[in-house]
This record gives sequence, C-alpha cells and structure tokens, in this order.
Amino acid sequence: MELRDGDKSRYGGKGVLKAVSHVESEIQRSVHGLDANDQKGLDRKLCDLDGTPNKARLGANAILGVSLAVARASAADRGLPLYAALAEKPANLLPTPGLNVLNGGRHADNSVDFQEFMISPVGAPNFREALRASAETFQTLKSVLHAKGYSTAVGDEGGFAPQLKSNEEPIELILEAIGKAGYKPGEDIVIMLDPAASELYENGTYEFWKSDKSKKSSAEMIALWKDWLRQYPEIWSLEDGMAEDDRAGWQQLTKELGNKIQLVGDDNFVTNPGLFQQGIRDGIANAILIKLNQIGTVTETLDCIAMAGGHGYGAVISHRSGETDDSSIADLVVACGMGQIKTGSASRGERIAKYNRLLEVERELGSKARYAGASIYERWNHSVQA
Repeated sequence: MELRDGDKSRYGGKGVLKAVSHVESEIQRSVHGLDANDQKGLDRKLCDLDGTPNKARLGANAILGVSLAVARASAADRGLPLYAALAEKPANLLPTPGLNVLNGGRHADNSVDFQEFMISPVGAPNFREALRASAETFQTLKSVLHAKGYSTAVGDEGGFAPQLKSNEEPIELILEAIGKAGYKPGEDIVIMLDPAASELYENGTYEFWKSDKSKKSSAEMIALWKDWLRQYPEIWSLEDGMAEDDRAGWQQLTKELGNKIQLVGDDNFVTNPGLFQQGIRDGIANAILIKLNQIGTVTETLDCIAMAGGHGYGAVISHRSGETDDSSIADLVVACGMGQIKTGSASRGERIAKYNRLLEVERELGSKARYAGASIYERWNHSVQA
C-alpha cells in the first residue's frame, strides 16, 4: 500500500507528507539503535511496527525508503558497492535487459490491445555492447516510425506510442528496426511481450476493446499466443499472458508453453512470497517479475528472488511505470545474479539512470564481469510446434 495524503489541494491528492512524517517520527524512534548491518532484523522491525499485511498503516513508500536507505548506508560503512553488500555470494553477472520500445493497451492511445513490446539483446558479448545494440535499434525504430508517418513521442517508460493499426504491427515494426540497425532478429535481439492481459479480462472473457472489439475465451487466448509464437519465433518471453484472476487459464498456458518460452507472472504474484508460493504449487508461470515497491522491504524482495531460484523459476528485476532516478534495482539485479532486468527504453533520464549504473558496475568488475545474454533462456526451446 503506497500511502498518499489524499489532500486534493496538494499534488492532486498524491502528496506524501503522511509517509514522510512516519519516517521522521515513529519509524525513526523504532529503528534508532539497531544494527544497520542487520538488514533482516531492520526489515522485520519495520513490518512488525506497521502491523498490517500490506503496509497500509505506515505506507510501503515510507518503509521501503528506510529499508533501502539503511542498506545503502550499511554498504557505504563497509566500503562496498550496494550490489556487493546485498549479495550472499560473489556478484559478477550483468543482466540481459528488456527495453520497452513500443506501447499499446492503457499505455497508449492507439488500436493495440497489448501493453508492452520489448527488445532484449541476447546475443551481445557484454553489457555495454548489449546496451549499444538496444539503443541503435531504438533509434532505428524511431526512423522507421517517422518514415511511415507515425508519431515518435515517448510514453511513461520511454517507448514509442504511435497510432498503430493492429496488435501484430508492433512486432513487424520492431523486426524491421532490428534488421535495419544491422542485427539479426531472434539471434542478436529477441522480443519480450507484456500484454497485461488482466486489463482485457472482464466477466470471464478477454475483450479486445481497442482493435477488433472481439471477445476471447481462455482457450482462445492460449491459441493466440501459440499462433504468435509460430509466426514470430523471435518472441522469447511472455509476461502476464493471462489475467491474474484466470488461474485455470494460467495453469493451461503454463502446461502448453511452459517448456518452450519464458512465462513471467506479475499481476498474479506482485512480488509477494505467499502469493508466489501458491502460484508455484498451482503450476503457474516459470518466472516472476520482481518489484521492490510491490512488497516494501529489501529483505522480502530478496526472499522472493531466492524462492524463485530455489524452484527453478526465472526472476526479472523490474522498474515501475512511475519511476525516479534511484538506481537501486541495477545493484539489486547484480546482487541476486538472476540475470534479467526490465527498466524501460533507451530514453528518459529515470530509465537511463539504471543503464548508466550497470555500465559503472561492469567497469568496476572489470575482467570478472559476465553478461547473462541468452544463457537465461537455455532451458527453453523457442520453436513452438503445431
């Protein structure tokens, strides 16, 4: 629960004076004198102090701010970068990024039902070359859009949001841009999707309210994804391909595609260990999206990541649509060694901040640095058979 003031006369009700006051008074009194190197103890104290299951009393924004601040202070006191301080074993794996380059759904005023179309530079030899390939493809995509008369204004995650004609057109445009940038689709750069299917789900069906106004059952949605994967083998990852409330649909999707492609759960897991554990038992997805703000402390986030690794799930460390220049998730992804980060496109300062931090980390690690690249997908066969 992100605590906002609700005072419409300040920031449209989105002010955070209440959360700040909690930090400066009750939280400060509670944590004063604790060992800053005991992150688990600190975070447990913060959760107990709040006393609610979703941090609604003090606000997850207040609690997470303190949790992260103490983690950074402890790292500085020990003379360590944050990624090294958070890691339980030597941390030297730089993540494969997923860059949101084209938007639809509720993120764009167009005829595309699905929310995010991402590129991922799996074929690069290191992170800096991966970022270069991504930036070059992004700029080439801008030229492709411009040549077709489309808008090149960017949305809240830095991706383009032009008035496109269909759900398939973003894929076609991205593949064209990858090729024109001098890279091989499906080899150098692959595609990741986040259709945000929960946004389409109503009364037990998926309503394509932006494109052809059709309605699809769970079985028809799964058939659509199978058809797309046959048509576009360059797609290697599908996030929120089914709605969070469509548990049976998720189970069936995982049963049919879980050994062929990465299936990332976000809306159904929300970085919550309890919900994630239930999803694992139910056979849902094979990867989880990790957002610090969804759970509210550093320790709970690391616990969720460890749970993913322990059950053979992938973990994608993620930004939010509303972001700041804070680059903690760049250190977090290196610390946990899971090899994937989703932090927006190659534009907008709050997105670039994370990429710049990863470039710094790669330089600090020197010859020890490794780039995850395509290794995170080794367990999947990307060609879906009819």
